[in-house]
Amino acid sequence: MTEGTGRMQIDAALLSADAAEAAEQAAQREAEGYGAVWSFEGPNDPFFPLVLASQKTERVLLGTAIAVAFARNPMICAHIAQDLQRLSKGRFVLGLGTQVKPHIERRFSQPWSRPVARMREFVKAIRAIWSCWKGDGRLDFRGEFYTHTLMTPMFSPKPGPWGDPAIYLAGVGEKMVEMVGEVADGFLVHPFHSKSYLEAVTLPALERGLAAGGRTRKDLTVSCQTIVALGSNDAEVERARR
Repeated sequence: MTEGTGRMQIDAALLSADAAEAAEQAAQREAEGYGAVWSFEGPNDPFFPLVLASQKTERVLLGTAIAVAFARNPMICAHIAQDLQRLSKGRFVLGLGTQVKPHIERRFSQPWSRPVARMREFVKAIRAIWSCWKGDGRLDFRGEFYTHTLMTPMFSPKPGPWGDPAIYLAGVGEKMVEMVGEVADGFLVHPFHSKSYLEAVTLPALERGLAAGGRTRKDLTVSCQTIVALGSNDAEVERARR
């Protein structure tokens, strides 16, 4: 993860297929000096492993890279993120991605349309909900895709001392990346990428988005995932590649 200040931090992924192992795995990564550990929407829900990890770590950031936004709704994500922010004492990062149309419609049975506009609105809705919880007025978010206009005191969590979690967004296409630069706190680079594509397409799109949002590069953190094959000799490296 390269932060907007130019400082680089090395993170790790939680790769265990067993969510129950997440706490020990995260604690081990923290002891090894990693700056953050990331879960993902794979064989497990991405949030539950971080609940366990939050109780066994003290320093590392804990984030989702990614949780599928369109499989949920802004209110659900707002609650989960604030709960994890409390459990981790301010170390949670809400990383969201769109997934692709077949997964949203056929795996999650949710609607798919105009993913860039929908994701922009998703983020704005979450922030409107958090603002309401902090006492900044009644909830009155009315968008094209999401509407949130009811929040009673009984269902409003009390603000914690750590502030709101950061929201990172994943993107590949230019329009999505531009939107990330405009509204998000961080950008999650897809693991399947090339240096040439990042330089020619991704980073210029990110800069355009930052400019459209009246922001600069220091206002955004970039988390660039890489897939690494390790081994002590050529045969082990080749086996890891396979």
